[in-house]
Amino acid sequence: MENEKTVLGADDVRRALTRIAHEIAERNPDPPAPALVGIHRRGAILAQRLEPLLAELLAPDLDHDHEDHGLDRGDLDIGFYRDDVALRAEAPVVHATHLDFPIDGRTVIIVDDVLYTGRTVRAAIEALFDYGRPGRVQLAVLADRGHRELPIRPDYVGKNLPTARSERVNVRLEEIDGTDEITITPSLEALL
Repeated sequence: MENEKTVLGADDVRRALTRIAHEIAERNPDPPAPALVGIHRRGAILAQRLEPLLAELLAPDLDHDHEDHGLDRGDLDIGFYRDDVALRAEAPVVHATHLDFPIDGRTVIIVDDVLYTGRTVRAAIEALFDYGRPGRVQLAVLADRGHRELPIRPDYVGKNLPTARSERVNVRLEEIDGTDEITITPSLEALL
């Protein structure tokens, strides 16, 4: 796309996820292992990618294909928890939520692709608490672009991206988009 600037390529995304996994392991060394909960869609994919990286760090002596490494992973659909659901012209796309493990008292790490205003994370926390009462909730994001509207701060960040409100951050992942990258483009209004 014209005017698109690539800020992270495939290797950068891989390194960022590896770094996030190391930081999670350092801050959560004691059992039980934290649970990873990705926000649909791309956050769920990132949580799926973080799981084996984190499992290797928390239990390096286990054969992760055959033994239980103690990590649980789930995903959340926040479509009906958003504060703008009534304002949208179209109904939200609904995905299934999968939290097939107890979260009461656990450390739960919410995983998302981009942190912007904080409203998506607020909705995820609200949805999560419908499933139980975690002991702690932490936030891991691949990119933090700033411009918060709510007092939400990530615990783990792959890349801080100073952006203008008039710019758009595009996260592309192999599983959905056929490539791993993060780009920045001007918004449509800025181009007009």
